[in-house]
Parts: sequence; structure tokens; C-alpha cells
Amino acid sequence: MPSRRHFLAGLAATSLSPIQSWAAVGSPDYLAAALFPDGSYRLAGLDTGGNILFSIPLPARGHAAAAHPHRAQAVAFARRPGTFAVVIDCATGTEVTRLNAPHGRHFYGHGVFSPDGTRLFTTENDYDSGDGVIGVWNTDSYTRIGEFPSGGIGPHDMRLMPDGQTLVIANGGIETHPETGRTKLNLPTMQPQLTYLDLSGTVLEQMELPRALHKNSIRHLAVRHDGLVAFAMQWQGDKVHHPPLLGLHRRGEAPRLLSAPDAAQSTLQGYAGSVAFAGDETTVAITCPRGNALHRFDVANGQLNGDFPLEDVCGLGSGPKGFVFTTGTGIVGELTSTPRISARPDCHWDNHLIPIRKPA
Repeated sequence: MPSRRHFLAGLAATSLSPIQSWAAVGSPDYLAAALFPDGSYRLAGLDTGGNILFSIPLPARGHAAAAHPHRAQAVAFARRPGTFAVVIDCATGTEVTRLNAPHGRHFYGHGVFSPDGTRLFTTENDYDSGDGVIGVWNTDSYTRIGEFPSGGIGPHDMRLMPDGQTLVIANGGIETHPETGRTKLNLPTMQPQLTYLDLSGTVLEQMELPRALHKNSIRHLAVRHDGLVAFAMQWQGDKVHHPPLLGLHRRGEAPRLLSAPDAAQSTLQGYAGSVAFAGDETTVAITCPRGNALHRFDVANGQLNGDFPLEDVCGLGSGPKGFVFTTGTGIVGELTSTPRISARPDCHWDNHLIPIRKPA
């Protein structure tokens, strides 16, 4: 049998290296992009107490990331409409490779791995046709191996459903083009959709909002263990109305739209930044950085059971006892009955707190 020395020599000869798990970098619970005092944009790994276990430079401002299910590897996406995504070895702090959107495409800032980690799915815009696309990448070489329609326009966030065989897509309905930056090109005709696809791209189900809410762009998602999907929205209509910014959907059913009383809802300025279920999954929350607020709702009855003022709060994740949140002012906090500051590292957190689903 070959000796260990021969085995390691063989690895070196084939440019391979032993695969490092998330335990090699301290078993972080979340990924988050941030701006640091030296002016660098970085991707950080955090635990639930807000401790930064690693931070790795990015070439430009990040938005969200995707965590590989087994190896300590993350894909950091540029803020939309961006054309790059960086694959990072979090154990060594090195860039493995860079994904470039195909000609005529841009990324929307989100992606997700298949359960076995062999494929990466990315939300993209075909800006000539205006249609949404899901790119498919092989994760051994991070080469593009395919694509399929997202089922709508402006796919933003995307999550893997608990069955491991279904993707849920937040087709926000907004058409953009890199030549006009973040300008929204189709507001009068936009139609957001929540779309369920199998991993080959077959549309399994679509949910559309009522016509009166066609300007309520579905942006971000959270999925409960039983398949209940929470979706956060951003209102593109007039400032007179204050529509719901949180919805719940189960396949085969109509959506449930949750809203605070009008006085509280009006302060949110029509903008929800992130959404998550609590650790026990009995409550769901949205962050509203424009309104400097976090709204928490009871899942069973849909009623608001917490309205918490938090300056520039946006990142949100499930925590052991409730929620973990981050703010643009640098706070990492925990919300159980009331918000509590866990840490205040010297940085400015960006939009999202991405959970790392480590194998049991």
C-alpha cells in the first residue's frame, strides 16, 4: 500500500490539497460582508456571539454570500448589478478563483449550493431580454455548466428547500441594466413572483401577489424546516400607501401577508432589508434599515409581537434563542425578548447575515 509520504506527494503533484471543513476556521455560524476602517471591503465569518473568526478582502463592496455545505469555502457576490463573484478558501484566506457573469449578464448578489456541494446556483439578469436566469456552476473547477430561466424578471434571493431538490426564487419583478446602474426600468408593468423550481429548472409552482401589490418587489427569503417560506418585500409605489413588507407562503396555498399597525408600518418607508425565522421557528422578523426598526411577528396568528428601534439594522439570522442581527453602525446583537448588543467590532456591516449550514 502507498505510504502517507507518497500520498501527500501525489496530492502536490496533482495540485490538490486536503479539504478543510468549517471546523478548521472555528466553525463560524454566519458570513457577512463589511466595510473596515482601512477602507477595505471584506467577507467575515462570525459566531452567534458576534466574534469575527476570520475576515478576507474583497475586490469591491459585497452583498451576500453562499457557504459550501462541507468545505470551508464561500462565494462572495458583488452588490447588484455586479458581474463578479469571488470564491474564497476561508481556511487559508486566499482567493480560489473568480466567477465572471457571461456576456450580457449580471449577478443579483445571491447564490446557493446544491446539498452535496457539487453545484452552485446563481441568480442572474439577461439584460438584453430582461429575463431572469439561474446559472449553474461545477464546484470542482467553478466552470459554468448550464443555466435555466428563473421563471420571472429580476431574480434576487434564492434558497434551497428542505427536500434538497427544490429551489425557491424571489423574482422581484424589477428589470435593470448595467448601463443605467440600479435604475428600475419597468415599474408600471412589474410583477413579482415566488417561483419553485427543481434542480433541473422545471417550474413546479409560482405564486403572484394580488394585482394591487404588483409594485411590491419580493427580495429576500427565509425557509423553515417544514417548507414554510418567509419573503421580505420592497415597495416601489407611491409613498402614501404602506403595504405589507412580509409574507408567508406554503406550496399549494395562498400567501399570508403580515403587517404592523399603520403608525408603525408607515415608519418603514416601504423597505424590508432581510428576513429570518427565530431559532424555535415560532416567530419571524424583518429588518427595516430605512425605518431603523426590526419587526417581529408570531407565525401562527400573524400578529406583530415586537417593534424594536435599531439604527441602520439590516442583517438578520436565526439564533439559538431568537435572532441575531447586524447593523451598519457595526453592532452584532441578539434578540430574544429585547435586543442586546453582543459585540461592536470596528466595521460597518452590509446587508445580510448568511447562515452556514454545517453537517451534523
